[in-house]
Amino acid sequence: MGPNLTERTTARQRGRSAVVSALGLLLLLVLTGCSQGTTDELKRLGLPEPGSDRSPYMHDMWIGSWIAAGIVGVFVWGLIIWVSLRYRRRDDELPTQVRYNLPIEVLYTIAPVIVVAVLFFYTVKSQDRINAPVDNPDHQMLVTAQQWSWTFNYLGESAVNGKNVYDIGTPARLPELWLVKDESVTFDLHSPDVIHSFWVPSFYFKMDVIPGRENTFSMTPTKIGEFTGRCAELCGLYHSRMLFTVVVTDRQAFDQHMRDLTQADPPQVGVLRGGSNSTTVSGLDSSAQGGAS
Repeated sequence: MGPNLTERTTARQRGRSAVVSALGLLLLLVLTGCSQGTTDELKRLGLPEPGSDRSPYMHDMWIGSWIAAGIVGVFVWGLIIWVSLRYRRRDDELPTQVRYNLPIEVLYTIAPVIVVAVLFFYTVKSQDRINAPVDNPDHQMLVTAQQWSWTFNYLGESAVNGKNVYDIGTPARLPELWLVKDESVTFDLHSPDVIHSFWVPSFYFKMDVIPGRENTFSMTPTKIGEFTGRCAELCGLYHSRMLFTVVVTDRQAFDQHMRDLTQADPPQVGVLRGGSNSTTVSGLDSSAQGGAS
């Protein structure tokens, strides 16, 4: 009986070694089969490549939240496994019944409050940094979001003698938002119809565009290239086509693009806000608004 027990133990050990080796080989194949871009994205836990000076704040918040969730998950899974093994059924007798366990009740009441409080603190801290305004930005823009496209108004650009110029698109031709690397820009967001949401995933930021209210935010692009922007609020039938392209370039190319807009046929000079009544809220006249305030 002794040799048989030894043989069974040896077989089990060999089986475990084979499983561990197979898992290690599978992990190695997965890691070596990933491109550098995929590996970098995995390190960012799915976030796109950052493109603005505000991106690091959201990146740190995102990674920190995953770490906190992982710690809580491991703790909970550990408790579940420990209880399953420690208090598993050993005979037909009913275990001792208790009405409550005060330490455990205190734990699952206080622990979530602490977790939420810590996440709330860091969320507010990151939000304040992301929303911090820029005094005297290099560029001032008015973004008009309308069903179902975008208009980008460049206000007082020096390249065209301080004129206001605009770039507009349609669902068939995506509009382009041109920015200059390492030059700050402040966006004023305006909607003449329904609620939209301005979102550039690589900037790790989005903000709602609400009729009757102009939201504002500032940022500085930090990487040259083209990035995808979109509306992140369901705004009607063609919401899915409400896309735009962000072009981050150098100052020379940006100034030339401004001049091209003024020389278009017809010249794209002025500010487009979507109608003379686009600054009012539907159903409220000026007197009603004044009385409400």
